Amino acid sequence: MERGNQTETSNFVLLGFTDDPDLHSLLFGLLLAMYLVTVLGNLLIILAVVSDSHLHTPMYFFLSNLSLADIGFTSTTIPKALRNIHTHSKGITFAGCISQIYFFVLFGCQDNLLLTVMAYDRFVAICHPLHYVVIMKPWLCLIMALGSWFLSVLGALPGTLTILRLSFCTNIEIPHFFCDLPEILKLACSDTLINNIVVYSVIIVLVVFPLTGILLSYSQIFSSILRISSDRGKYKAFSTCGSHLLVVSLFYGTSLGVYLSSVATLSSRITLMASVMYTMVTPMLNPFIYSLRNRDIKVALGRFLSKMVSHRERVHAHLS
Repeated sequence: MERGNQTETSNFVLLGFTDDPDLHSLLFGLLLAMYLVTVLGNLLIILAVVSDSHLHTPMYFFLSNLSLADIGFTSTTIPKALRNIHTHSKGITFAGCISQIYFFVLFGCQDNLLLTVMAYDRFVAICHPLHYVVIMKPWLCLIMALGSWFLSVLGALPGTLTILRLSFCTNIEIPHFFCDLPEILKLACSDTLINNIVVYSVIIVLVVFPLTGILLSYSQIFSSILRISSDRGKYKAFSTCGSHLLVVSLFYGTSLGVYLSSVATLSSRITLMASVMYTMVTPMLNPFIYSLRNRDIKVALGRFLSKMVSHRERVHAHLS
């Protein structure tokens, strides 16, 4: 393939999961089921928080934002993968690839920042319980949520815009089911030094710093829990942050697994399968983690579903 300044006319090819046509139906059904469960589960969390006044607290406010980010995160990649499988087409335009990269980075950064904000919320709740209401005021929670979205929108721009300066060959094959930024940079025909500098700078600011904040928060949380004398008190304190800690471990554990797999092996197939964990599995499991481990969420979901059933019955009776 020839090198040329054909960025806007380049056609990218997403190789996806497999070339075996016999597996396409199974793969389509599996991806569709995972996507529907992810969207429905996170949407139920949002609706439960919005509809139940008992959940109008900082923790659940941030949780609803996290659910919204997870819906956006999966919607950036899975619908395109489903369309390609259904139409037996692997192509994606340059504009489509750029858009996918931008929103993938945006929602990924948003997950990082929201998990950091939620860690700070748990830090205040456990380490400074008497001052929690004073510190976590509604206006501060709103500023932190809006700030995380604003930083994510801005943080996704540099890495995406710098791709426009690159030259690509035509009909470039991407060994992935979506336009992953590192894979795109590997396939560029021009020098990517500036792109790599920008990408690592963004990672330091919007990934490393937030992760450091989470680790510092939980170091203080664990220190406070260990100072509690009764086992019941320790369990109660830990249970308030158990769901968040599990989500943090799952998100960063799978993300780190993708990074380590890409560094330790030359197999793009292993990297692709590892990516499935944090792009699909983690957003799908988050609602279950919070709903199964949190009594308030379960009660709120029960109330919401009861209201929906009652409303449907009233509408049906009225129409009859």
